[in-house]
Amino acid sequence: MTTIVTPDICDAYPEVAILEPLFVNFGGLEAFCGPVRTVKCFEDNSRVKEAVSEPGDGAVLVVDAGGSTRCAMLGDMLAEKAAGNGWAGVVMYGCVRDVDDLAETELGIQALAAHPRKSDKRGEGQRDVPVSFAGVTLEPGQWLYADNNGILVAEQRLALD
Repeated sequence: MTTIVTPDICDAYPEVAILEPLFVNFGGLEAFCGPVRTVKCFEDNSRVKEAVSEPGDGAVLVVDAGGSTRCAMLGDMLAEKAAGNGWAGVVMYGCVRDVDDLAETELGIQALAAHPRKSDKRGEGQRDVPVSFAGVTLEPGQWLYADNNGILVAEQRLALD
């Protein structure tokens, strides 16, 4: 597998979009990449649960949770399900919980913060729609690259050596 080093990617591909540095790495994988798939929801992780229950095929689930810091949208059980179903990672514009377990999960996870409260389950939200946060609009099919230096997005898969 190719090593993901976002500073090197930025040097080689200056056209990539870079998310504002708001995110903390919580997952067991410090670097990850894959095609973007999206969920847009607010304080209801029903669509997140739905997505991670399906085959990820190496994709990154990008969740626009509205930047809420009032509850967690991903915890240990959903992260384990995502890892088991072949997702490369999750970028959460919101909070996660069970952070000690997340750090042991073979999944890239970046989020704004940790929060102990779980979200509501009302079946609300949208999937596979453009989402905008951290100064970037992310669309299904773009490629996301993340490591401890940051998160960036390209229009297509990049040739990395």
